[in-house]
Amino acid sequence: MNLEIVTPNSKVYEGEITSIALPGIDGSFQILNNHAPIVSALGTGKMTVIDADSQTQEYTISGGVVEMNDNKVIVLAESV
Repeated sequence: MNLEIVTPNSKVYEGEITSIALPGIDGSFQILNNHAPIVSALGTGKMTVIDADSQTQEYTISGGVVEMNDNKVIVLAESV
């Protein structure tokens, strides 16, 4: 699936991933390939991305929104 991480100032990441774990406002959750469409508010915490090469990247975000639809994930974060 494709991931874009965007802040008000820049695009932080764009590429193919296998999974992403996010800090939701009601607790952490993970999105995998073929996940049902979702829009969710994000809290402050650690976001973990596993890319197509099985490399793990971690980011700390402070709030925002995530949308998943048709295997495209867009994270609009206040800061990364």
